[in-house]
Amino acid sequence: MHPKNMPSSNRPGAGMTEEEAAVLAHRIITDAYRPAAYRDTSPVPAHGDTPPVVQPGRPPMSQAATDTSVLMLTGATATAMVGGTTALVMYASQFADPVVCGLVFGAPTTLVLALARLTKHTRPEPEIHHHYEGPVHQDQRTITTRGVWATTNNQQ
Repeated sequence: MHPKNMPSSNRPGAGMTEEEAAVLAHRIITDAYRPAAYRDTSPVPAHGDTPPVVQPGRPPMSQAATDTSVLMLTGATATAMVGGTTALVMYASQFADPVVCGLVFGAPTTLVLALARLTKHTRPEPEIHHHYEGPVHQDQRTITTRGVWATTNNQQ
């Protein structure tokens, strides 16, 4: 039943002063706009015993794994763009030779791979410094095995 249709003695706020009615109205409005769940707005400490919480998005991983995944995503995007461009050129020309398009669009990739391999082989070897006290025996053999089955015999 709507409050206007109630008898005056049963209406909310009946027999109240203007000040009491204003306080009651303010409380009703505040309760209506209060969020359903309480949210603590106090600042979170920068460090403590609480373990980290996984956030939405990329899963947590090491810096090397993050760098590798970004590199793979970038490579995939570049590959998709080159393939899409090739497809558009072949479709637009209607008589493009697929071998020629493969050579033209594949040449930059081959050049990048060749330069990467060249820089990998021209990288200087790191200097290794060991500091020992007392008699030390160093054995720095490099053993290379090839084949499906390999046997290692480390007898001295």
